Amino acid sequence: MSGNRRDLLRDAAIQVLASAGGRGLTHRAVDAAAEVPLGTAKNYFPTRDALLRAAAERIAEQYHRITVELMAGGAAPVDRESLLALLRGLLQNVAGPGRPRMLAYLELQSEAGRRSWLSAILDPIAAADFAGFEHAQRTAGLPVTPKRAATVTLALHAAIPHLLTGGPHTRTNAGLDDLDRFTRDLLEAVYPTDRQ
Repeated sequence: MSGNRRDLLRDAAIQVLASAGGRGLTHRAVDAAAEVPLGTAKNYFPTRDALLRAAAERIAEQYHRITVELMAGGAAPVDRESLLALLRGLLQNVAGPGRPRMLAYLELQSEAGRRSWLSAILDPIAAADFAGFEHAQRTAGLPVTPKRAATVTLALHAAIPHLLTGGPHTRTNAGLDDLDRFTRDLLEAVYPTDRQ
């Protein structure tokens, strides 16, 4: 039961980060989000730093689980079209059901700029993205170089804040109002079809 309560509180901390930002992350707010008696979060995570650590570790666990699920059962892309479907699906998730997790992750990244121990927890997530997207581009049969693979990953990362804020003008100007077109244009810019 203790493990379940910890996970409930860690999920609630992510919820609070997503809805109220870093400044809103308090023990009281986590208790309210988890619908537990006042003081419960403080009992498990005595300081604000402990709350930040708990949320970061939970996000890292979720990221690992999602990555394993995506790659399970031969889900690695085998051609350009299946890579496009994967990239589009990931961006759609960011703009949809994954939005709270990504908002919390960005809040944690901001906090990590001032707390090196938090950066150490989050760094493997971004590092895994670079390795994972390079692998996906390679299995899709594209002429991968580390520079090309990093360009695709950085473009996807740069798209995330714009998808989360939902500003229609920015989305249109960035091409994010049509995620199919965005991913196609991205791959075409990095891997032009007339050169393959």
